[in-house]
Amino acid sequence: MKRISFWGGVLTVSVLVACKPAMKDRASAEVAQVSPIMLVGSYADVAQEGVKAFRFEEDSVRATYLCGLSGLSNPSFLVPTKDGKHLYAVKEDEGQTAGAYAISFDAENGRMTLLNEVATQGGAPCHITLDPSERFVVTANYFGGNISIMAVDDSGRLKEPVCVIPFTGKSADPERQTKPYLHAVRFSPDGRFLLADDLGTDRIHIFPVNEKAVAGRPNSLVKPDGMTDVEVKPRNGPRHLVFHPNGRYAYLINELSGNVVVFDYADGKLATKQYLEADTLHAGGSADIQLSPDGRFLYASNRLKADGIAIFKIDAQDGTLTRIGYQPTGIHPRGFALTPSGRYLLAACRDSHCIQIFRRDEQTGLLMDTGQVVEMNKPVCIRFLERPVSPA
Repeated sequence: MKRISFWGGVLTVSVLVACKPAMKDRASAEVAQVSPIMLVGSYADVAQEGVKAFRFEEDSVRATYLCGLSGLSNPSFLVPTKDGKHLYAVKEDEGQTAGAYAISFDAENGRMTLLNEVATQGGAPCHITLDPSERFVVTANYFGGNISIMAVDDSGRLKEPVCVIPFTGKSADPERQTKPYLHAVRFSPDGRFLLADDLGTDRIHIFPVNEKAVAGRPNSLVKPDGMTDVEVKPRNGPRHLVFHPNGRYAYLINELSGNVVVFDYADGKLATKQYLEADTLHAGGSADIQLSPDGRFLYASNRLKADGIAIFKIDAQDGTLTRIGYQPTGIHPRGFALTPSGRYLLAACRDSHCIQIFRRDEQTGLLMDTGQVVEMNKPVCIRFLERPVSPA
Protein backbone atom coordinates (compact mmCIF):
# COMPACT_ATOMS: atom_id res chain seq x y z
CA MET A 1 0.00 0.00 0.00
CA LYS A 2 1.17 3.54 -0.73
CA ARG A 3 1.49 5.51 2.49
CA ILE A 4 0.92 9.24 2.82
CA SER A 5 3.19 10.75 5.47
CA PHE A 6 2.92 14.07 7.29
CA TRP A 7 6.26 14.62 8.95
CA GLY A 8 9.10 17.02 8.36
CA GLY A 9 8.92 19.26 5.33
CA VAL A 10 5.75 17.69 3.98
CA LEU A 11 3.85 18.58 7.15
CA THR A 12 5.19 22.13 7.18
CA VAL A 13 4.15 22.78 3.59
CA SER A 14 0.70 21.33 4.19
CA VAL A 15 0.06 23.62 7.16
CA LEU A 16 1.30 26.72 5.34
CA VAL A 17 -0.95 25.99 2.39
CA ALA A 18 -3.91 25.33 4.67
CA CYS A 19 -3.53 28.73 6.31
CA LYS A 20 -3.68 30.90 3.16
CA PRO A 21 -6.72 33.19 2.84
CA ALA A 22 -9.55 31.53 0.96
CA MET A 23 -9.98 32.59 -2.70
CA LYS A 24 -13.48 33.77 -3.54
CA ASP A 25 -13.76 32.50 -7.08
CA ARG A 26 -15.36 29.70 -9.03
CA ALA A 27 -12.28 27.47 -8.81
CA SER A 28 -12.34 27.67 -5.02
CA ALA A 29 -16.04 26.82 -4.92
CA GLU A 30 -15.48 23.81 -7.14
CA VAL A 31 -12.59 22.55 -5.00
CA ALA A 32 -14.68 23.04 -1.84
CA GLN A 33 -17.20 20.58 -3.18
CA VAL A 34 -14.59 17.83 -3.50
CA SER A 35 -12.26 18.76 -0.62
CA PRO A 36 -14.23 18.26 2.59
CA ILE A 37 -12.74 18.54 6.07
CA MET A 38 -12.21 15.16 7.74
CA LEU A 39 -12.02 14.90 11.54
CA VAL A 40 -10.54 11.79 13.15
CA GLY A 41 -10.74 10.49 16.73
CA SER A 42 -8.40 7.84 18.06
CA TYR A 43 -6.89 5.83 20.91
CA ALA A 44 -3.52 7.53 20.38
CA ASP A 45 -1.25 8.04 23.37
CA VAL A 46 -1.91 11.20 25.39
CA ALA A 47 1.36 12.74 24.19
CA GLN A 48 0.29 12.28 20.57
CA GLU A 49 -2.43 14.13 18.67
CA GLY A 50 -5.51 12.09 19.50
CA VAL A 51 -7.80 14.23 17.35
CA LYS A 52 -6.70 15.37 13.89
CA ALA A 53 -8.16 17.32 11.02
CA PHE A 54 -7.38 16.79 7.33
CA ARG A 55 -8.64 18.21 4.07
CA PHE A 56 -9.49 15.28 1.81
CA GLU A 57 -8.88 16.16 -1.84
CA GLU A 58 -11.04 13.75 -3.79
CA ASP A 59 -9.65 14.35 -7.28
CA SER A 60 -6.07 13.60 -6.21
CA VAL A 61 -7.10 11.11 -3.47
CA ARG A 62 -4.93 12.94 -0.95
CA ALA A 63 -5.44 13.91 2.67
CA THR A 64 -3.68 17.12 3.67
CA TYR A 65 -3.02 17.54 7.37
CA LEU A 66 -4.52 20.70 8.87
CA CYS A 67 -4.00 20.45 12.62
CA GLY A 68 -4.39 18.22 15.65
CA LEU A 69 -4.69 18.24 19.42
CA SER A 70 -2.60 16.31 21.92
CA GLY A 71 -3.04 15.87 25.66
CA LEU A 72 -6.38 14.07 25.31
CA SER A 73 -7.14 10.67 26.83
CA ASN A 74 -8.92 8.25 24.49
CA PRO A 75 -10.84 10.77 22.34
CA SER A 76 -12.24 7.87 20.37
CA PHE A 77 -15.55 9.24 19.13
CA LEU A 78 -16.39 12.79 18.17
CA VAL A 79 -19.10 14.98 16.67
CA PRO A 80 -18.71 18.42 15.05
CA THR A 81 -21.19 21.28 15.07
CA LYS A 82 -22.89 22.09 11.79
CA ASP A 83 -20.76 25.19 11.24
CA GLY A 84 -17.58 23.22 11.99
CA LYS A 85 -16.36 25.70 14.62
CA HIS A 86 -16.62 23.30 17.56
CA LEU A 87 -16.37 19.59 18.10
CA TYR A 88 -17.07 17.36 21.06
CA ALA A 89 -15.19 14.16 21.82
CA VAL A 90 -15.55 11.44 24.41
CA LYS A 91 -12.85 10.77 26.97
CA GLU A 92 -13.22 7.01 26.88
CA ASP A 93 -11.60 6.21 30.21
CA GLU A 94 -13.10 3.30 32.07
CA GLY A 95 -13.38 4.79 35.55
CA GLN A 96 -14.07 8.10 37.27
CA THR A 97 -11.85 10.04 34.86
CA ALA A 98 -14.29 9.33 32.01
CA GLY A 99 -15.63 12.47 30.43
CA ALA A 100 -16.32 14.60 27.36
CA TYR A 101 -14.17 17.28 25.73
CA ALA A 102 -15.25 20.56 24.13
CA ILE A 103 -12.85 21.72 21.40
CA SER A 104 -12.82 24.83 19.22
CA PHE A 105 -11.74 24.32 15.60
CA ASP A 106 -10.40 26.98 13.27
CA ALA A 107 -10.07 25.28 9.88
CA GLU A 108 -8.86 28.38 8.05
CA ASN A 109 -5.87 28.87 10.34
CA GLY A 110 -5.33 25.19 11.15
CA ARG A 111 -5.88 25.34 14.89
CA MET A 112 -7.63 23.26 17.55
CA THR A 113 -8.00 24.43 21.15
CA LEU A 114 -9.29 22.47 24.12
CA LEU A 115 -12.00 24.53 25.81
CA ASN A 116 -12.84 22.28 28.73
CA GLU A 117 -13.84 18.80 29.82
CA VAL A 118 -16.66 17.54 32.00
CA ALA A 119 -16.97 14.17 33.77
CA THR A 120 -19.73 12.00 32.30
CA GLN A 121 -20.28 10.12 35.57
CA GLY A 122 -20.35 6.91 33.55
CA GLY A 123 -17.33 4.83 32.55
CA ALA A 124 -16.10 4.33 28.99
CA PRO A 125 -18.22 6.85 27.06
CA CYS A 126 -17.92 5.45 23.53
CA HIS A 127 -20.36 7.55 21.50
CA ILE A 128 -21.40 11.20 21.50
CA THR A 129 -23.99 13.29 19.70
CA LEU A 130 -25.46 16.80 19.62
CA ASP A 131 -29.15 17.57 19.82
CA PRO A 132 -30.56 19.39 16.76
CA SER A 133 -30.43 22.76 18.54
CA GLU A 134 -26.76 22.15 19.45
CA ARG A 135 -27.48 23.29 23.00
CA PHE A 136 -26.87 19.82 24.48
CA VAL A 137 -24.36 16.98 24.15
CA VAL A 138 -25.29 13.36 24.91
CA THR A 139 -22.91 10.45 25.53
CA ALA A 140 -23.45 6.69 25.67
CA ASN A 141 -21.39 5.27 28.54
CA TYR A 142 -20.50 1.64 27.90
CA PHE A 143 -19.24 0.55 31.32
CA GLY A 144 -21.41 3.07 33.11
CA GLY A 145 -24.56 1.47 31.72
CA ASN A 146 -26.03 4.95 31.38
CA ILE A 147 -26.24 8.01 29.17
CA SER A 148 -25.16 11.52 30.13
CA ILE A 149 -26.62 14.84 28.98
CA MET A 150 -24.56 18.03 29.20
CA ALA A 151 -25.50 21.59 28.32
CA VAL A 152 -23.41 23.72 25.96
CA ASP A 153 -22.93 27.41 26.73
CA ASP A 154 -22.69 30.27 24.22
CA SER A 155 -18.91 29.89 23.96
CA GLY A 156 -19.16 26.20 23.08
CA ARG A 157 -18.00 24.94 26.47
CA LEU A 158 -19.67 22.08 28.30
CA LYS A 159 -21.46 22.92 31.51
CA GLU A 160 -22.19 21.19 34.77
CA PRO A 161 -24.25 19.69 36.34
CA VAL A 162 -24.65 16.59 34.20
CA CYS A 163 -27.95 14.74 33.82
CA VAL A 164 -27.33 10.97 34.07
CA ILE A 165 -29.99 8.45 33.02
CA PRO A 166 -29.25 4.88 34.23
CA PHE A 167 -30.60 1.58 32.92
CA THR A 168 -31.15 -1.89 34.34
CA GLY A 169 -31.40 -5.42 32.98
CA LYS A 170 -29.37 -8.03 31.15
CA SER A 171 -29.70 -10.50 28.28
CA ALA A 172 -28.71 -13.99 27.19
CA ASP A 173 -24.94 -13.84 26.68
CA PRO A 174 -23.36 -14.83 30.04
CA GLU A 175 -20.15 -12.87 29.37
CA ARG A 176 -21.13 -9.81 27.33
CA GLN A 177 -24.68 -9.13 28.51
CA THR A 178 -24.67 -9.30 32.30
CA LYS A 179 -25.79 -5.66 32.63
CA PRO A 180 -26.58 -2.64 30.43
CA TYR A 181 -23.78 -1.58 28.07
CA LEU A 182 -24.85 1.60 26.28
CA HIS A 183 -23.11 1.86 22.93
CA ALA A 184 -24.61 4.72 20.92
CA VAL A 185 -27.03 7.64 21.06
CA ARG A 186 -28.75 9.32 18.13
CA PHE A 187 -31.64 11.69 17.54
CA SER A 188 -34.43 10.81 15.13
CA PRO A 189 -34.45 12.67 11.78
CA ASP A 190 -37.12 15.08 12.99
CA GLY A 191 -35.32 15.64 16.30
CA ARG A 192 -38.33 14.58 18.35
CA PHE A 193 -36.80 11.44 19.87
CA LEU A 194 -33.49 10.28 21.34
CA LEU A 195 -32.53 6.65 20.73
CA ALA A 196 -29.96 4.82 22.88
CA ASP A 197 -28.58 1.43 21.77
CA ASP A 198 -28.01 -0.99 24.66
CA LEU A 199 -25.71 -3.89 23.79
CA GLY A 200 -26.14 -5.47 27.21
CA THR A 201 -29.93 -5.80 27.25
CA ASP A 202 -30.70 -6.23 23.52
CA ARG A 203 -32.82 -3.10 23.57
CA ILE A 204 -33.08 0.30 21.96
CA HIS A 205 -34.35 2.85 24.46
CA ILE A 206 -36.42 5.65 22.90
CA PHE A 207 -37.04 8.94 24.73
CA PRO A 208 -39.39 11.73 23.67
CA VAL A 209 -37.53 15.03 23.38
CA ASN A 210 -39.02 17.90 25.33
CA GLU A 211 -39.95 20.62 22.85
CA LYS A 212 -39.75 23.07 25.75
CA ALA A 213 -36.23 22.09 26.81
CA VAL A 214 -34.51 24.96 28.60
CA ALA A 215 -31.01 26.00 27.56
CA GLY A 216 -28.51 25.22 30.32
CA ARG A 217 -30.75 22.61 31.95
CA PRO A 218 -29.75 19.12 30.72
CA ASN A 219 -32.47 17.44 32.76
CA SER A 220 -35.06 19.21 30.62
CA LEU A 221 -33.96 17.73 27.26
CA VAL A 222 -35.81 14.39 27.29
CA LYS A 223 -38.76 12.86 29.11
CA PRO A 224 -37.54 9.71 30.94
CA ASP A 225 -41.08 8.82 32.03
CA GLY A 226 -42.07 8.52 28.37
CA MET A 227 -39.30 6.05 27.49
CA THR A 228 -40.24 3.02 25.39
CA ASP A 229 -38.07 0.02 24.49
CA VAL A 230 -37.62 -1.88 21.24
CA GLU A 231 -36.25 -5.40 21.71
CA VAL A 232 -34.08 -7.32 19.27
CA LYS A 233 -33.45 -11.05 19.39
CA PRO A 234 -31.32 -12.31 22.32
CA ARG A 235 -27.51 -12.31 21.90
CA ASN A 236 -27.59 -9.69 19.16
CA GLY A 237 -25.98 -6.79 21.02
CA PRO A 238 -27.22 -3.49 19.49
CA ARG A 239 -24.33 -1.17 18.62
CA HIS A 240 -24.97 1.60 16.06
CA LEU A 241 -28.15 2.70 14.29
CA VAL A 242 -28.59 4.91 11.22
CA PHE A 243 -31.66 6.39 9.53
CA HIS A 244 -32.33 6.32 5.81
CA PRO A 245 -32.35 9.78 4.16
CA ASN A 246 -36.11 9.44 3.60
CA GLY A 247 -36.63 9.07 7.36
CA ARG A 248 -38.85 6.00 6.95
CA TYR A 249 -36.28 3.26 7.60
CA ALA A 250 -33.64 2.60 10.24
CA TYR A 251 -30.76 0.12 10.21
CA LEU A 252 -29.08 -1.37 13.28
CA ILE A 253 -25.73 -3.19 13.35
CA ASN A 254 -25.46 -5.74 16.17
CA GLU A 255 -21.97 -6.38 17.52
CA LEU A 256 -22.43 -9.87 18.95
CA SER A 257 -24.50 -11.55 16.22
CA GLY A 258 -23.18 -9.59 13.25
CA ASN A 259 -26.77 -9.05 12.11
CA VAL A 260 -28.18 -5.93 10.51
CA VAL A 261 -31.77 -5.30 11.55
CA VAL A 262 -34.05 -3.32 9.22
CA PHE A 263 -36.85 -1.30 10.81
CA ASP A 264 -39.74 0.74 9.53
CA TYR A 265 -39.70 4.03 11.41
CA ALA A 266 -42.52 6.45 12.17
CA ASP A 267 -43.26 8.83 15.04
CA GLY A 268 -40.76 7.38 17.53
CA LYS A 269 -41.63 3.75 16.78
CA LEU A 270 -39.45 1.05 15.20
CA ALA A 271 -41.11 -1.97 13.55
CA THR A 272 -38.79 -4.88 12.75
CA LYS A 273 -38.97 -6.14 9.15
CA GLN A 274 -35.68 -7.97 8.37
CA TYR A 275 -32.57 -9.58 9.88
CA LEU A 276 -29.57 -10.11 7.61
CA GLU A 277 -26.00 -11.18 8.35
CA ALA A 278 -23.17 -8.71 7.91
CA ASP A 279 -20.69 -11.03 9.62
CA THR A 280 -21.10 -14.53 8.15
CA LEU A 281 -18.16 -15.84 10.24
CA HIS A 282 -19.89 -14.92 13.52
CA ALA A 283 -16.75 -13.36 14.99
CA GLY A 284 -18.73 -11.18 17.39
CA GLY A 285 -17.03 -7.95 16.34
CA SER A 286 -19.34 -6.03 14.03
CA ALA A 287 -18.79 -2.31 14.51
CA ASP A 288 -20.00 0.56 12.36
CA ILE A 289 -22.83 1.11 9.87
CA GLN A 290 -23.27 3.85 7.27
CA LEU A 291 -25.47 4.70 4.27
CA SER A 292 -24.50 6.16 0.92
CA PRO A 293 -25.68 9.77 0.55
CA ASP A 294 -28.21 8.74 -2.11
CA GLY A 295 -29.73 6.11 0.20
CA ARG A 296 -29.18 3.26 -2.27
CA PHE A 297 -26.48 1.28 -0.44
CA LEU A 298 -25.58 0.33 3.13
CA TYR A 299 -22.18 -0.61 4.56
CA ALA A 300 -21.29 -2.42 7.81
CA SER A 301 -17.83 -3.14 9.22
CA ASN A 302 -16.67 -6.38 10.85
CA ARG A 303 -13.64 -7.12 13.04
CA LEU A 304 -11.85 -10.07 14.65
CA LYS A 305 -12.09 -12.41 11.61
CA ALA A 306 -11.71 -11.54 7.91
CA ASP A 307 -11.87 -7.85 8.80
CA GLY A 308 -13.78 -5.86 6.24
CA ILE A 309 -16.96 -4.13 5.15
CA ALA A 310 -20.16 -5.89 4.10
CA ILE A 311 -22.03 -4.15 1.28
CA PHE A 312 -25.81 -4.18 0.84
CA LYS A 313 -28.20 -2.81 -1.75
CA ILE A 314 -31.32 -1.11 -0.41
CA ASP A 315 -34.67 -1.86 -2.03
CA ALA A 316 -36.18 1.46 -3.09
CA GLN A 317 -39.72 0.22 -2.43
CA ASP A 318 -39.50 -1.09 1.13
CA GLY A 319 -35.98 -0.42 2.44
CA THR A 320 -35.02 -4.09 2.79
CA LEU A 321 -31.47 -5.25 2.10
CA THR A 322 -29.71 -7.61 -0.31
CA ARG A 323 -26.08 -8.44 0.34
CA ILE A 324 -24.03 -7.72 -2.79
CA GLY A 325 -20.37 -7.75 -1.75
CA TYR A 326 -17.62 -7.73 0.85
CA GLN A 327 -14.52 -5.54 0.91
CA PRO A 328 -11.50 -6.67 2.99
CA THR A 329 -9.81 -3.92 4.98
CA GLY A 330 -6.91 -3.43 7.34
CA ILE A 331 -7.07 -4.71 10.90
CA HIS A 332 -9.95 -3.71 13.17
CA PRO A 333 -12.10 -1.26 11.14
CA ARG A 334 -13.90 0.15 14.17
CA GLY A 335 -15.31 3.14 12.31
CA PHE A 336 -15.62 4.42 8.77
CA ALA A 337 -17.27 7.21 6.82
CA LEU A 338 -18.31 8.10 3.30
CA THR A 339 -17.32 11.44 1.86
CA PRO A 340 -20.24 13.87 1.44
CA SER A 341 -20.10 13.31 -2.32
CA GLY A 342 -20.31 9.53 -1.86
CA ARG A 343 -17.29 8.98 -4.10
CA TYR A 344 -15.03 7.53 -1.39
CA LEU A 345 -15.26 5.43 1.76
CA LEU A 346 -12.54 5.85 4.37
CA ALA A 347 -12.05 3.14 7.01
CA ALA A 348 -10.33 3.76 10.34
CA CYS A 349 -8.30 0.56 10.80
CA ARG A 350 -7.28 0.82 14.43
CA ASP A 351 -4.69 -1.95 14.61
CA SER A 352 -3.19 -1.17 11.19
CA HIS A 353 -2.65 2.41 12.43
CA CYS A 354 -4.06 3.94 9.30
CA ILE A 355 -7.12 5.23 7.47
CA GLN A 356 -7.66 3.16 4.36
CA ILE A 357 -9.11 4.88 1.28
CA PHE A 358 -11.58 3.11 -1.00
CA ARG A 359 -13.10 4.46 -4.19
CA ARG A 360 -16.85 3.73 -4.41
CA ASP A 361 -18.69 2.83 -7.58
CA GLU A 362 -21.78 5.00 -7.26
CA GLN A 363 -23.81 2.76 -9.57
CA THR A 364 -22.98 -0.68 -8.10
CA GLY A 365 -22.09 0.40 -4.55
CA LEU A 366 -18.94 -1.75 -4.61
CA LEU A 367 -15.59 -0.58 -3.27
CA MET A 368 -12.13 -0.52 -4.81
CA ASP A 369 -8.96 -0.23 -2.73
CA THR A 370 -7.00 2.81 -3.97
CA GLY A 371 -3.86 1.48 -2.29
CA GLN A 372 -3.51 4.73 -0.36
CA VAL A 373 -3.76 5.25 3.37
CA VAL A 374 -3.42 8.07 5.87
CA GLU A 375 -1.10 7.11 8.69
CA MET A 376 -2.35 7.72 12.22
CA ASN A 377 -1.93 5.91 15.53
CA LYS A 378 -5.04 3.87 16.41
CA PRO A 379 -7.72 5.81 14.47
CA VAL A 380 -11.27 4.72 15.29
CA CYS A 381 -13.75 7.45 14.26
CA ILE A 382 -14.07 9.55 11.10
CA ARG A 383 -16.46 12.46 10.65
CA PHE A 384 -16.79 14.88 7.74
CA LEU A 385 -18.03 18.41 8.30
CA GLU A 386 -21.58 18.90 7.09
CA ARG A 387 -20.78 22.24 5.51
CA PRO A 388 -17.70 22.61 3.29
CA VAL A 389 -15.10 25.09 4.48
CA SER A 390 -13.54 27.25 1.76
CA PRO A 391 -10.23 25.70 0.74
CA ALA A 392 -6.88 27.38 1.15
